[in-house]
Amino acid sequence: MSSTSIASLHAPSTAEATPGMLPKRAALVSFVGSMLEYYDFFIYGTAAALIFPKVFFANVDPSTGTLLALLSFGIGYIARPVGAVILGHFGDRIGRKTVLLFTLVVMGVSTLAIGLLPDAKTIGNAAPVILTLLRLLQGLSAAGEQSGANSLTLEHSANSNRAFFTSWTLSGTQAGAILATLVFIPIASMPEDQLLSWGWRIPFLLSALVLLVAYLVRRTMPETPVFADIKDKALVARFPIVTLLRDYWPDVLRVIACALIATVSTLVAVFALGYATSKFGVARSTMLWAGVLGNVVALVAQPLWALLADKIGRKPVFIGGVLGCAVLLFPYFMLVTSGSTPAIFAAGIGLYIVYSAPNAIWPSFYAEMFEARVRYSGTAIGTQLGFLAAGFTPLVSASLVGDGPNGWIPVATFVACCCVISAAAAATARETHTVDIADLGKRRA
Repeated sequence: MSSTSIASLHAPSTAEATPGMLPKRAALVSFVGSMLEYYDFFIYGTAAALIFPKVFFANVDPSTGTLLALLSFGIGYIARPVGAVILGHFGDRIGRKTVLLFTLVVMGVSTLAIGLLPDAKTIGNAAPVILTLLRLLQGLSAAGEQSGANSLTLEHSANSNRAFFTSWTLSGTQAGAILATLVFIPIASMPEDQLLSWGWRIPFLLSALVLLVAYLVRRTMPETPVFADIKDKALVARFPIVTLLRDYWPDVLRVIACALIATVSTLVAVFALGYATSKFGVARSTMLWAGVLGNVVALVAQPLWALLADKIGRKPVFIGGVLGCAVLLFPYFMLVTSGSTPAIFAAGIGLYIVYSAPNAIWPSFYAEMFEARVRYSGTAIGTQLGFLAAGFTPLVSASLVGDGPNGWIPVATFVACCCVISAAAAATARETHTVDIADLGKRRA
């Protein structure tokens, strides 16, 4: 991969925005781009829990097929640290916008290819192998998406509202989860034979439209003034990762540990979905709608948490939300396994409200630990290494879960411990909400 190949996706802006409009425009572009790209990423998780064990892993017993499908979901996270190094390098070398266009195309094409992939009955063992390779491409793309969008929005924002505008990147991710789930709800209600033969492909084939809309929206955004300034002054690092690991390794480790909070997301979106439907007879539509309602509430809550973080600081909001998740995991599973639809909805909404606090804050919290020359690389590498735990949480949870109505306790305990580690790491960070954007990360430069 070369800077020329990535830059070929760059298109000049067709309209210039006034400086006062750029923060709003950057937030909107990041929101829409993340929503549409993570629609692609999330439909794989839903399909891995409900569909793929019977389509691509049908040649083994059902329990093994489920584990292999969840493993394929986690494998996408293996590619993310590699993608973070590669895409972080180019994001800090040639600019945030250009790399974001590249990630969009990779995600859209790989997702469309999954929708066209023949099943295991047609091409045998080649089907799960190709599926896994396409999942790796999804992971590569996702590695550069959030970190790039966060850097783009943060560097277009004023000092007083950086957390608020940057939070819209993760609101876009939540919207992508909503969109993916809404598409799967009518699909999941199809007759079993139609669902497994062609119905499941529809959400993946829709990625062609997703790709077109997101590309047209994102290509008109100008590069950030922060990056343009360091480029004009010839301050761009030749090898950003070398500078990052030399001067910012404590912050990289801190972000890795903080990012363990993401285990809550994959636990709920993937493991709990399959666990409640297969072990407790909860309807697929009930769990999917609980996810939709939770994410809708999170869409409202996240900007509010971010506004609070701009007033009182990143750390108290992030740490409070992380510890809140650790506590709420236990009543969440009690309610989800009760079989009561109102209880399941209440459990999802309650957990998502609390989870939306760290989810809204980490885009600014992590990015503000690094100076502009290594911001893309630092955020990408730190988060993606931490997200490895999230990627394999469904698989680990499936291995830990016990028998009986309380078999979920080891699972909840495991994820709660990840939350405590995340909170402890955040407590060691510097508070940055009053630091000027030009001075972020300068203490180690």
